[in-house]
Amino acid sequence: MSEPAANGPSSEGSRPLWRDRNFGIFWAAQTLSVVGDSFALIALPLLVLHATGSVAQMGLLTAVAGAASLLAGVFAGVVVDRVDRRKLLIACDVVRMALYALIPLVWALGPQTWLLYVLLPLGEAVGMLFSVTYVTVVRSLVGGRRITEANGRLNATAAAAGVIGPLCAGVVAGWFGPAAAVGVDAASFGLSAACVSFVRFPGGTRAARTSAVPEAGAARPRLWDDLLAGVTFLRRHPVLRALTVLLTVFSFLTLGLNDLLIYHLKHDLGQSDSAVGTVFAAGAMGTITGALLVAPVRRRLGFGATWIGTVAVCGLAVAGIGRADSVAGTAVLTATFLGCTSMAGTCSMSLRQEVTPEHLLGRVTSAFWTIHYSAAPVGAAVLTWAAQRHGTAPVGLAAGVCCLLIAAVALLSPVRRPRPEGIPGHP
Repeated sequence: MSEPAANGPSSEGSRPLWRDRNFGIFWAAQTLSVVGDSFALIALPLLVLHATGSVAQMGLLTAVAGAASLLAGVFAGVVVDRVDRRKLLIACDVVRMALYALIPLVWALGPQTWLLYVLLPLGEAVGMLFSVTYVTVVRSLVGGRRITEANGRLNATAAAAGVIGPLCAGVVAGWFGPAAAVGVDAASFGLSAACVSFVRFPGGTRAARTSAVPEAGAARPRLWDDLLAGVTFLRRHPVLRALTVLLTVFSFLTLGLNDLLIYHLKHDLGQSDSAVGTVFAAGAMGTITGALLVAPVRRRLGFGATWIGTVAVCGLAVAGIGRADSVAGTAVLTATFLGCTSMAGTCSMSLRQEVTPEHLLGRVTSAFWTIHYSAAPVGAAVLTWAAQRHGTAPVGLAAGVCCLLIAAVALLSPVRRPRPEGIPGHP
């Protein structure tokens, strides 16, 4: 097997994650950030809905923001593999704090929907850069053999924060308006930046940075070659290649699901903003459950059965959401969908971290997400447009059936392998 992911700190496995100071601080920082993100998850679509009354406008904003994230993803990996990753995390949080703080300040003078089409794409672009960096530093914190466990714990506590966040967001949006909830999101980025500044990475970010820089006298790779390095690795690895294609289709079908849920609750069921928060809180509980189960389930069933099974259940849940005639039923299906999405996502992310050489990890992550989300903005716009024109029930059913087809195709691909981390990589 070619050079795999670095083993990380020499103390790996010598103490539990909850006693690791650096991981604990990083853990807290991301939990705080997710609390704020859960506010924006509800508040930004509500801002558009209150101002325009149009689910199509909600979908268009999601599509524009997704397109900006996609464009940033093309270059994010090259940046991450060349700079200090810790400093980059802090810088991204500070920039996002400034961007999102502008929304409640301007909204105090009156709704300005156009501003969201400027600030949200910028925030999503910086968020993509942060996300790629985030994936690369987890291995530096915990090493190679504890990646799935660490990812599961990060996702679980982030989702636990998401239980509180949507409930509070619904209350804040109901009492003070959605713009105030966006202000909470801005503050959370500042707290996250402060926490990350105290983290030290035993695996080091300096080694990853220098490994991506040519030695003295050597020719610097052309930008195009740098950008293609991650794509080349994905193409040569049979499981990652198949996952990339399948997840691209999955994202097309599901990126607009949050908007579809909000529209279903507000338009079809006539529910309040607080009910929207309650459903998203239930969804966060599902994410917690999935994140806590993913490591033991993967150890027992293997990668293929875990990933394919959870995607199939996702399809069943999506198919039923548009037909749910109560808040409780919508909440259960949302929790099921997000729980299975959490398990599938943690599995695929952990696999990339396990098999990718350190000096390529940023570019591979960036390439994966760029391809993964390439069609998602269009999917979000199509999904919400179709829901407004034809209703949420038939649109949800069609999307769910397509998710089941993804699981069926995966059964015929290398994704079905129980231990794909043992397949040779090609740095």
